[in-house]
Amino acid sequence: MSVHLVGGGLSETPNGAAYAAFLAEAGSRAASAGRVDAAGRPFPRIAVIAVRADGAEHAARLVAETAAAFDPVVTVVAEGAEVPAAAIADVDGILVGGGLTPAYRLALEPRFGEIRRQVAAGIPYLGFSAGAAIAAERALVGGWRVGGVAVAPEEAAEDLDELTVEGGIGLVDVAIDVHAAQWGTLSRLIAAVEAGIVDGGLAIDEHTALIVGEGGLGVAGAGSVWRVLPDEHGVLVSTIGA
Repeated sequence: MSVHLVGGGLSETPNGAAYAAFLAEAGSRAASAGRVDAAGRPFPRIAVIAVRADGAEHAARLVAETAAAFDPVVTVVAEGAEVPAAAIADVDGILVGGGLTPAYRLALEPRFGEIRRQVAAGIPYLGFSAGAAIAAERALVGGWRVGGVAVAPEEAAEDLDELTVEGGIGLVDVAIDVHAAQWGTLSRLIAAVEAGIVDGGLAIDEHTALIVGEGGLGVAGAGSVWRVLPDEHGVLVSTIGA
């Protein structure tokens, strides 16, 4: 099974393109477990986690964004609270939403080991925005300056000043940034790599999924994934298109 990282973005008329592979994998798990609808089609049970004041509304929008039928098991917790273990028990997939990235990291930190175990056992993970950023082993959780110098718009800072990297779930081994083209966060990842804060990373556009599986990297959806690697002359930036 794969790790699916979506760079954010909610649509008025969702087409589900960035979520289709995740739902297909969850559907395969559901079929194996005998979870089907009246017509015999797979009906996966998917954990949907939101850590924010308007979490119920956000979770509903995420479900709509997939443009698919499934059984959402929604867990909403306030910033500063912990996601309970029951939130990810007996599910065919895990979908972690967006909001303040440091809050998601803190809320899910006690569950990191169990999420890794489930993904290793074949349960697909989809992170949306903050949920994508914290999937990394070393998660870029926010900030807009490096050494006091602005490297990204302050609006993308996640309530942090200096660029901050903390321990993430550990599903991917490079840093992840999100809302790349829309919020101007690609420059933050470039600065992080150039300064040696992270060894390399991927910045994901909105409405776009980076799919990390046994066959390598794939991209689905409307935008691009930007690969940032260290180079002898600074950094090397390239795109992976859908």
